[in-house]
Amino acid sequence: MDILTDTLAAMRTGPPVAVRTDARGPWGLRFRQVAGAGFHVVLRGSCLLVPSDDSGGPVGPRPVSLDAGDLVLLRTGRGHLLTDDPHSPVVDFQPDAVDPSASIGRISIGGSGAPVRLLCGAYVMDTARRHPLLNDIPEVFRMPADRWRHGGLRATVELLRAEVEDPRPGSDGIVPALIDAMLLYILRAWFDERSAEDGGWATALADPVMGSALHAIHKNPAYPWTVEALAAHANLSRAAFARRFRTLIGEPPLAYITLWRLTIAAQQLRDSDRKLGQIARDVGYATEFAFAKAFKREYGCSPGTYRRDMRREAPTGEAQHARSGASSRAPIWR
Repeated sequence: MDILTDTLAAMRTGPPVAVRTDARGPWGLRFRQVAGAGFHVVLRGSCLLVPSDDSGGPVGPRPVSLDAGDLVLLRTGRGHLLTDDPHSPVVDFQPDAVDPSASIGRISIGGSGAPVRLLCGAYVMDTARRHPLLNDIPEVFRMPADRWRHGGLRATVELLRAEVEDPRPGSDGIVPALIDAMLLYILRAWFDERSAEDGGWATALADPVMGSALHAIHKNPAYPWTVEALAAHANLSRAAFARRFRTLIGEPPLAYITLWRLTIAAQQLRDSDRKLGQIARDVGYATEFAFAKAFKREYGCSPGTYRRDMRREAPTGEAQHARSGASSRAPIWR
C-alpha cells in the first residue's frame, strides 16, 4: 500500500457521509465543526462559503465564491456557512433529519429564487492526533472547475454527480467509494502541483530516498528502527538522513516512528477487540505499560479510555476536537 492511502486508511473512523442539498434563494446553511474533513461539490448554480466560529458568526477571510463544478475541501472540518448572500437567513444543518436508509441523504431549503444543487459531506477521521501529511494542505482548499477538469478527478466527480442526480441499485456501495476516490485525487492534485523546492510532504512522497524510508516504517512499524538503520536503508549518512527527514517530514525520524506506531494502535483500538498487550506488541512496544505511557503522552488519555470514547463517539466529534492539539504550518485559505 502507498503512503498516502495507508495514512488515510489509518485515520478513518467510518465511511464518508454525504447529502445532496437543493437550495433556492434566499438561503443559508450553517455547518458546525466535524471530526474529520468536510467537502462540498457545486453541482449546479453558485454560492458563497464563509468560515465561521462555534457560534456561527463569520471569521477569517472574506467569503469565497463557488461556481458550478467547483470543489472545496475543509481539511480540519471547521465550521462554515454556505449561502447565496451574506444577508440571507441561515439555518443549521441537521444530520439527524437526513434519512439514514437512503443511498445518499437529501435536503431542500430556501425560497423560490435561483436554484443551487450541492453535494455536501465529510470524511470521518480521528482528530485526536492529526497526521502531519495533511498539515501542509490549506485549511480551506478550493479547486475551481477549470483546475480539476482533467483525468481521474474529473471522471470521479462526473460519476458521483450521476449517482447523486439519479440513485440506482448499487448506489449505497458506489457513492462512498467514489467519495473516497475523490479525496485521494484531491490530495494527489495538491501534492503534484507542489514543486521540489516547496519541500514538505509533497517532496517526500516523490523523493526515492525518503519514500524508501517511509515505506519501510509503514510496512513494519514494530521493527526496532534506529536512525542509523533507516539511514543505511536510504543510503545516506546518519546526519544527512536525519536532517533531510526532519526538513521534509516536519519532525525527527524517531518521533515520526512513534507517531505512526500510535496511529496504527489507535486504529486497532477503534476497529478491533484485541487486547492491549497484543496491540502493544504489534506496534513495537515490549510491554503494555510502555505502550500505555506513550499513548497517553500523544493522545492525552489511556488506550482503554480512548477505545471507550471512540465507540460512543458523537456525530459532531466535539470530544475529539477538544483533545486535538496538532499544529499546522499550512495557510488557512487558498
